[in-house]
Amino acid sequence: MPYNIAMVSDFFYPNMGGVESHLYQLSQRLIQRGHKIIIITHSYGNRTGIRYLTNGLKVYYVPHMVIYSEATLPTIYGFFPIFRNIVKREKIDIVHGHQAFSSLCHEAILHSRTMGMKACFTDHSLFGFADASSILTNKLLKFTLSDIDHVICVSHTSKENTVLRAALNPQMVSVIPNAVVASQFKPDPGAQDPNFITIVVASRLVYRKGMDLLVAAIPRICQMHSKVKFIIGGDGPKRIDLEQMREKYLLHDRVELIGTLMQHEMRNLLTKGHIFLNTSLTEAFCIGIVEAACCGLLVVSTKVGGVPEVLPKRMIIFAKPEEDDLVNAVARAIEMIRLKEVIPIKFHDEIKEMYSWVNVAERTEKVYDAIWKIRIPPLMERLRRYYGCGVWAGKIFCMLIAIDYLIWRFLEWILPEQDIEIAPAFPYQKYNKMCQMADKDDDDD
Repeated sequence: MPYNIAMVSDFFYPNMGGVESHLYQLSQRLIQRGHKIIIITHSYGNRTGIRYLTNGLKVYYVPHMVIYSEATLPTIYGFFPIFRNIVKREKIDIVHGHQAFSSLCHEAILHSRTMGMKACFTDHSLFGFADASSILTNKLLKFTLSDIDHVICVSHTSKENTVLRAALNPQMVSVIPNAVVASQFKPDPGAQDPNFITIVVASRLVYRKGMDLLVAAIPRICQMHSKVKFIIGGDGPKRIDLEQMREKYLLHDRVELIGTLMQHEMRNLLTKGHIFLNTSLTEAFCIGIVEAACCGLLVVSTKVGGVPEVLPKRMIIFAKPEEDDLVNAVARAIEMIRLKEVIPIKFHDEIKEMYSWVNVAERTEKVYDAIWKIRIPPLMERLRRYYGCGVWAGKIFCMLIAIDYLIWRFLEWILPEQDIEIAPAFPYQKYNKMCQMADKDDDDD
C-alpha cells in the first residue's frame, strides 16, 4: 500500500552529515517504491519555502530560529499551525521524525499524535546518562516516545541505548542500519599521492567527534612517519584547535584543512587517501567509515558505540579512545599499506553486497505497514501514558498535551480542514517514463 509520508528533522541539505544523507537516500528509494515523500526542515539562510529535489522530492524549508549547530529553538506550540497546514495540504498518513537533537522532530511527533496520525521515530545517536545535557535530552525523548507507534535505530547498540533512555518495550524498536550508494564511491588508485601515505578525516569538527584526540595524535604520527600526510574535511568549532596545532608544529605541508564538503565532493576526497581515520567518542553507526571502505580505504576507528557492528574486521583497525592506542593503531595501518595488504576493489565489492538503500527502504516499508494496523489511542489513553513519565514530569506532560489538544481544536475552528487547498502530487511515474525515453533517445544518437 502506498503511503504519504512526512520526514521531519532539523538536519537536511545543504547541511552535511549522516542524518542528512540518510533522509535523502531513504526518501529517494521510498519514492521509487511508489510512496509520496515530503521533507520538513528549517530554513537555511536564504533557502526558505518549497524546493524540489530529484524525482520530485518536495522539501519544506520552514522559517525557524536556529540556536546551535543547526538545531532549532524549541517552541512546543509555535510550529503547530504551519505543520498542520503542510500535512493537510499534502494529505500525510505517517509522520517520521529523525534525530533526538531535532526540536522540529519532537514537535512534529507531538502534534501529529494530537491530530490522530501515525508516527514513528528514527534515532541516529547515542547518549549518556550522567551529564546534565544527556539527562535533559533523555527526559525529552521519554516524553516524545511515550506516545509513538514504532522506533527505528541504526544499530543494536543504539537500540539498547534508546530502550534504556526512553523506557521502551524492546519489541517496538527495530534495527535498520544506514547504507551507501556503492556506485558513487568507486576506488580510484590514480588519485592517491605516490610519494605519501595519505590519512583522510571527514567529520564535523566538534568535541563529540573526538577532535581533541585528533589534535593530540597528529603531531606524534607525523613525527614517527615522515611520509605521512593528513587531509581533513569538515568544519566546526574545533577547527581553530587544528589550525593552532598545525601552526605550533609547523605542519602546513602535511596537514591540509579543506573546510566544508558537499556530498558530491566526498568521493573525490576519499579517493585521495589510503587510510580513513575516525576518532569519534560516541557513534551509533558512522556512515563515513562505510563510504571510506567502499572507496577502498583501510579504516582506523575508535571502538565506541555501534562502530564494531559496521565493518568486517579485515577492513578496520580498532583503537581505544586514547591517544597512545590511536597512534599505535594508525602505525599498524600504515604498515599494512606499505606492505600492500589492502586491495581497494575487493573492499568496494564487499561493501556493495553488504549495504543497499533498496534493502533499507524495504525494511522501513515493513515498519510503515505494521504501524498502519495499530489503533490510534484516544486522548485519555495518551494522557495515561504521559502521566507515567514521573511524579512531577508526568503532570507537566499531561498539561502540555491538554493544551496541544485545545490548540488543535482552535485551529480546526479558525481554519477548517476543508478550506485548506490540497497540493497536487508530483507525477513520478510520468516523470520517470519521460526520463527513460530521453535516455533511450540519447543512446540511439
